[in-house]
Amino acid sequence: MKKKSAGMLTAKDFFYRYNCFFILLLLIIISAFLSPVFLSKQNVFNVMRQQVPIALMSIGALLVILTGGIDLSTGANLALSNTIIAFLLTNAGINSFGGLALSIPSAILTGAIVGALNGILIAYLRMPAFIATLGVMTIARGVAYIATKGTPIRPPTDPVETPGSAALYSFGQGGDPIIGMPWAVWVVILLVVFFWFLMKYTSFGRLIMATGSNETATRLAGVNVRRYKFAAYTICGALAGIAGIMMCARAGIATPSAGTGFELESIAAVVIGGASLSGGKGHIANSIVGVFILALISNIMALLSVPPYPQQVIQGAIIITAVLLNLGKDK
Repeated sequence: MKKKSAGMLTAKDFFYRYNCFFILLLLIIISAFLSPVFLSKQNVFNVMRQQVPIALMSIGALLVILTGGIDLSTGANLALSNTIIAFLLTNAGINSFGGLALSIPSAILTGAIVGALNGILIAYLRMPAFIATLGVMTIARGVAYIATKGTPIRPPTDPVETPGSAALYSFGQGGDPIIGMPWAVWVVILLVVFFWFLMKYTSFGRLIMATGSNETATRLAGVNVRRYKFAAYTICGALAGIAGIMMCARAGIATPSAGTGFELESIAAVVIGGASLSGGKGHIANSIVGVFILALISNIMALLSVPPYPQQVIQGAIIITAVLLNLGKDK
């Protein structure tokens, strides 16, 4: 009887490992068949631009999930960072290129501080991740409402009088002069490559995975698992902060209700991409594929003028199917 050689994938293993790619390919084929405008350049770039915040948040969600945790505060964190950059550009009297250069790090730092608060509560004070991030979610959303007094902030876009917010909006709406790819999508691509390299080829990535795979064994091996958990939540928060900036750049407006439900959508994308909620298993590329699986469902239904409620049913069915496939992979 022939034995499977080490490192050799069977057809079944190959399907289970890359099932999210097969699902995405099937959705593209079906969508192209159902709508002639689906593969148009304008539609493709619109879908990619719209998914920038979710893609950024899914990277952060993956890091946290790899440690065996979860972060429910990223949507509220996005809203807070979103309002911070708009508030600074509108009300702080620094609406210039220099002001923009100050506002962007401030918004990212805000997201990182919220993430660090999660990290302290979970890694050092040993609070359950679900409860800690739920509490931080409520705080962040409340601060966003207090800062804006519950009303949207629309930074002015006059290139002469307010060049800072005008440049931010131009970035959000513009693309490179060669193929027209939105600038925000290029930012996501660069971050995906960076975190792919970080997780695959550095000790940080390996120890993040090890923390989620077997925290006790990793700790007994002399690794400070608290530090890596704290880092994962802080990075997740910073990525939510970047997502808030990108959302303000695209929409030209900041609202305290921005990002509602995004935390669940990013977690769903990571799960569809094959990550295990128990930790220690997941891939950056697969998570981004999960983002676009959910995006294509919404896009094709919008093109077909289907009401939003059936979209939720189908998205839920796909999430359940993806989890079942991953369970089959572990058997």
